[in-house]
Amino acid sequence: MNGHCLCGAVHFTSPVAKEIGACHCGFCRRWGGGPLLAVHCGPEVEFTGEEHIGVYASSDWAQRAFCTRCGTHLYYKLLATGEYFIPAGAFETQDFELASQIYIDKKPAYYAFANQTPTLTEQQVIAQYGPPNG
Repeated sequence: MNGHCLCGAVHFTSPVAKEIGACHCGFCRRWGGGPLLAVHCGPEVEFTGEEHIGVYASSDWAQRAFCTRCGTHLYYKLLATGEYFIPAGAFETQDFELASQIYIDKKPAYYAFANQTPTLTEQQVIAQYGPPNG
């Protein structure tokens, strides 16, 4: 699948994936003004225009990237596995299905999705994806 930032300075290619996950954590909502609707693309994502990618270490286990020219959010990346989660709106295709929601206990009351999906709380997410203790 192909995609790019708003200004076209950064392009990317990822393996085909059709499911979107929604993250309701405070970091994602602060980053984008609402939940992050992202496609889990795995570690095999290729970028062009890397000189326009800004990276921010948003936690001990992940980083977020953006286009330094237009500000488009490019990815959330897990450091331990190198897996990319790319905002669905950055892809050229719109052939996706909302499949899951995480940090559901942090979702504010001012919005709700009609889709019935599996959900994980903050504690469940940290237990499953966070860095090992110790």
